[in-house]
Amino acid sequence: MDKRLIWLAVGSFTMSTVGFVFSSLLPSIAADTHTTIPHAGHLITVFSLSYAIGAPLLSALAGAADRRRLLVAAMLAFVAGNWIAATSVSFTTLLLAQIVMGMASGLFAATAQATAVSLAGPEHRALAISIVVGGTTFAVALGAPLGALIAAFWGWRGTFWAVALLGLACATVLWLRLPRGLSGTKLTLSERFSAIGLPGVASSLMVTFLYLAGAFVIISYLAPLAIDGAGLSKMALPGLLLAFGVGAVIGNLSSGFLADRVGATRVVVLSLMSALVVSLVIALGLNLLPRDLAGLLLIGIMVPWGIIGWAFPPAQASRLVGFAPEMAHLTLSLNASAIYLGIASGTAIGGRVLENTAAANLGFFAALFPVAALAALYVGLRSYRRRFAATLAE
Repeated sequence: MDKRLIWLAVGSFTMSTVGFVFSSLLPSIAADTHTTIPHAGHLITVFSLSYAIGAPLLSALAGAADRRRLLVAAMLAFVAGNWIAATSVSFTTLLLAQIVMGMASGLFAATAQATAVSLAGPEHRALAISIVVGGTTFAVALGAPLGALIAAFWGWRGTFWAVALLGLACATVLWLRLPRGLSGTKLTLSERFSAIGLPGVASSLMVTFLYLAGAFVIISYLAPLAIDGAGLSKMALPGLLLAFGVGAVIGNLSSGFLADRVGATRVVVLSLMSALVVSLVIALGLNLLPRDLAGLLLIGIMVPWGIIGWAFPPAQASRLVGFAPEMAHLTLSLNASAIYLGIASGTAIGGRVLENTAAANLGFFAALFPVAALAALYVGLRSYRRRFAATLAE
């Protein structure tokens, strides 16, 4: 394995930490900016939308640029976004910082995966991409709880300063270690989106979108769910995120094994059904159990919830690659955009739920999305099989 892939993964870890640590920062940010937690949730929505839009748009604009310069520029822009957030004096400035960070993260992620494939070679494409994407998994497992812990002692601004320092170190190493003259392939936006028309791809992207939207109706508002809904203290948040992250690593590692044994589609179906159960258990438990038992339920469900949540992405990525292996670089990029569009939508919907009802009810609304995703998966599979059968008949 080319050791330089590790630093691409570190960059992915650094940028993804911001996206996942926000669920624990919202109460503090809301208090300091004199706004509500649902309104503060717009920060996650804006970051995620900027990521989803920035990945294809900026990649199309800068696709042929030297990848070393492009990756370092994206990382430095991300560092600047964290600096803006850490020194912000208004909610509007924080929103601006999220736009900068989201766009930079989208560009970095798309460029890092392409660079990883170039460094590793086509024969090790899957391994190279999995190493870079693995940085996101460890952001859930380690970055989010560490960021929450830093915020508990030094405030939410301290988290942004810490991420900025890590990003600066990563940019320095990437500049020193990546080869010069590694140019990308310039593709227009229409070429990047052309993969949507391939059999099975559009419905799979819809499944990804719906699954993530449902998950982040709850995850984005874990802090009010834990504090107001389950009666836990603010200091419990790093522990909850760590437990979820441990589950995420287990789910991520076991997903590939299960997909190889029983098939990626079965793993996706199992993840969707399990997500439905978890959402309902959280909602019913927090509504029906006494506060002390509700808190224990939330603590106890974090590891299995993480396993369920992160068994989905590798299996779904495997399904997408299987539809058109030669177009994997495009379908996986579109899947990343679908992920962040789902996060943005789920956060926005969760915020509206919190404005009108108790945090304990978030799970009821989240449960609607895996049901819709299962329906989209079923319709997509039927359509794909009909088209495949028609092709064979010809």
